[in-house]
Amino acid sequence: MPLRQEEVNSMARAFSGLYGGYGAYELKARYQRNMFMGTMICLALVVVIVGGALLYKVLTSSDDDIPMQVTIIKTVADLGPPPTISKPKPQVQVAQPNRAAPKVGIPKPVADDEVIDDDLVIASREELADIVAPDISQQQDDAGGQIVVDIPDEEYMPDINEFVPVEVPAEMIYEHTPEYPRLAKQAGMEAIVWVKALVDKNGEVKKAVIFKSSGSKAGFDEAAVAAAFKCKYKPAIQNGRPVPIWVAYQVEFTLTNAN
Repeated sequence: MPLRQEEVNSMARAFSGLYGGYGAYELKARYQRNMFMGTMICLALVVVIVGGALLYKVLTSSDDDIPMQVTIIKTVADLGPPPTISKPKPQVQVAQPNRAAPKVGIPKPVADDEVIDDDLVIASREELADIVAPDISQQQDDAGGQIVVDIPDEEYMPDINEFVPVEVPAEMIYEHTPEYPRLAKQAGMEAIVWVKALVDKNGEVKKAVIFKSSGSKAGFDEAAVAAAFKCKYKPAIQNGRPVPIWVAYQVEFTLTNAN
């Protein structure tokens, strides 16, 4: 059932009486202050949030977060020059000698025989050489004699371990068979001995020593050395001339070749 006009008006008056203390006028008078307060509150919240985030990032940051410069080396030239290893030389302070000042005095008179002759002639180098080593041949000619050179012509023999360079080495042309030791032959012993011999310009053996022993006392070493002096060689050649040289060879004692 629709309301009547009187009922509608009475309800409107009732509502207006209930809310008659606050209306559009109050809202218009306070909305600017409310807008300002809301804006400031929002701005303060934004500042607090952003500032707190920045402050937290600063407090929690460390040196590890700092970006490092990375250099990529592709060739040896990118390494650069190596650091120097030379040490600077220390400066040595050398004390200067204290030189005494020259003494200036009054010249003293001397006798005439002590005065230095101004016409004094100093001997030359050649004249000094003649004084130290006089010419013997001239003295012999003046005396009517002759000079005799008496220098012994000794053949140079190299040391046993001395290296002598030669174009043609010494060659054995005759090897004397050593005498088989009697006791070793009866005992059925065999051995190998190395002998080192000094061969002169004529191919003769001047010295002989044991280079490598047989290791026994049966007389193999002595027999090999005794036979070495009876061997013959072609001498070694150096610059077209024979020279003495040491040679080493093996002597084999076997029962099949025993006399």
